[in-house]
Amino acid sequence: MTNNSTSNDLLKSKNKVSQEDIDSFSLEKHLIRLLWEEPFYSRILRSITKVESKEIPTAGVLEKDGELTMWWNREFMASLTKDQIIGLLKHECLHLVFEHTTERKRTPHMIWNYATDLAINSTIPASQLPDCGLIPGKSLPQLEDTSNLSPEDIQRYNAISDLIESLPRDKTSEFYFEKLMESKEIQDMAQGVSSIEIGEFDCHEGWDSINDDSMSDQLKEKIKDIISQAAQEAEDKHWGTVSATIKKKVMSSISKEVNWESILRRFCGFSNRADRTSNIHRLNRKYPNIHPGIKKNYKPRINVYLDESGSVNDNALSVFFGELRNLSSHVDFTLYKFDTSVDVENKIDFKGNKRITLNRTHIGGTCFKAPTQHALNDKPDGYIIMTDGCAPKPPHSRIKRAWVLASGCKLIFDKDGKDIVINLK
Repeated sequence: MTNNSTSNDLLKSKNKVSQEDIDSFSLEKHLIRLLWEEPFYSRILRSITKVESKEIPTAGVLEKDGELTMWWNREFMASLTKDQIIGLLKHECLHLVFEHTTERKRTPHMIWNYATDLAINSTIPASQLPDCGLIPGKSLPQLEDTSNLSPEDIQRYNAISDLIESLPRDKTSEFYFEKLMESKEIQDMAQGVSSIEIGEFDCHEGWDSINDDSMSDQLKEKIKDIISQAAQEAEDKHWGTVSATIKKKVMSSISKEVNWESILRRFCGFSNRADRTSNIHRLNRKYPNIHPGIKKNYKPRINVYLDESGSVNDNALSVFFGELRNLSSHVDFTLYKFDTSVDVENKIDFKGNKRITLNRTHIGGTCFKAPTQHALNDKPDGYIIMTDGCAPKPPHSRIKRAWVLASGCKLIFDKDGKDIVINLK
C-alpha cells in the first residue's frame, strides 16, 4: 500500500499524541457511539471487517480477496478528536454509498481520489474532519517545514491550495474531477513532475485494481446489500445526521423491487418494430447466395411517465428513479415528467443503462388523462405511469399500460382489466 507521508506529517504537526494515548486508543468505543447517534453509518460499518494496520498511515475502505475491509492506523486515529473520528467513519461509509470504489471511477486515479474526497467532505461538517482533509472552500494547511521543498514545489502547493479554496461545495465527484484536471499543478503531481503532495486522511489503495467484471459485479451487489440493510435500520430507528440529499441518493441506489424482465415479457411481448442489420450467415430469401440476409432485432418501444405532482414526495421520486435505473438495464425507454400535463420538451432517453441525474421540475396537481392521451398519440408498444395513484381514472387505453405505485399507495379507482399494477413496498 502507498504511504502518503505528507498528509500524515501534516496531521501530526497539528495534533500531538502521546504513546500512552496511542496504546489506550479503542476504536470500539467510537463505534458504540456511532451505533446510538448514527444508525445508518453504524450498520454499514458493522457489515465490513475492521483491521488495524501499520501498512497505511491513515485509514481506508478497501477491497481484498472479494471482501470489504476498513483498515486503520492506531497512531493516526489516536491523534484525532472524538468528533473527527466520527467524521472519518462517515467519510469511509460515503465512499460506498456514492459507489466510488466500484462503478464511478476515473483516470488518473490520483486525481479521482481527490475529487471523491472533495465531494464527500462537502456533506460532513468541517468540525468533524481532520485538518489535512480536502474541503471545498477551505485552503490547504500551511506548510510548516519547507526546507526540503523547491520554490517551484511551494508555488505549486499554494496554487493548489487556492484552487481548493475557490471550489464550491455540494458538487459531484465528476464536477471536482473536471476542475482539478484543468490545473497544471495537479497534472504535474499526477505525472510525477512534482514531489509535493496534498493532504488526504484516508487511503484509496486498491480501488483501481478491480478489473475482473465478475468480481466487480459481486462487490457492487454486496455493497448494495449493505446499504439496503443500513437504510432499513435507519427507517426503523432514525437517520441521524444523514442529509436529505444523501438519503435520496441511498433510496435511489437500493431500489430494486420490480422484476422488470418478467414484467416486460408480460407487458410488451413481441414488437413489430425492429433494428434491421445485414448478416452473411442468414440466407437472403429474394437473392440467395448473392446478397446477405437480414437479421431483425425486435425491441419494444416503451414510454415512462413520472408523476411529479405535489402529492408525490421526494422519497417516492428517489425510489422511482432507482427503479428507472434498473429498468434501463433491460430496455431502452423514453421518460416524460407530468403533473396536469406532460412535459414533452424535456423528455429523457434512457439508453444502455446510462447514468442520468433527475431533478424535480413540477409540483402541480395530477391528471392521468395527460399521459394516457400522450401515449395514445405517440403509439409506443406500452407505457408505464409511476405515481401515488391520487387522481381520477383516465380514459380507457388501447395501448398496454402499467402502474407503478409508491409505497403505501393505491389507485383510487378500479383499474382496467388488462392494466398491470405494481405496488412498491
